Amino acid sequence: MQRMGMVIGVAPGMVEEYKRLHVAVWPEILDLISRCNIRNYTIFLREPENLLFGTWEYHGTDFEADMAKMAADPKNQEWWAFTIPCQKPLESRKEGEWWAMMEEVFHHD
Repeated sequence: MQRMGMVIGVAPGMVEEYKRLHVAVWPEILDLISRCNIRNYTIFLREPENLLFGTWEYHGTDFEADMAKMAADPKNQEWWAFTIPCQKPLESRKEGEWWAMMEEVFHHD
């Protein structure tokens, strides 16, 4: 199991839309997340900075393949058509990232 964390901004004026979308995430998306071996997935919002922090546990054996499966899924592409306009990536993210991945520096069970 691997814990992961990521951060992204929310586009100006899109906080309420992002919240609205995530009150009722489509069942197909929730199923896809599970089929891609992601568990305990949580997104936090920090206002007034409008930063989203996501954290989850990856329980698979091939993260890149699972993420490719997620990206290729037509329902997920439809979901992203609604969520991506709400997001504002950090300028400091690495090339190829949308959400900026974070290094875990402490954990306590």
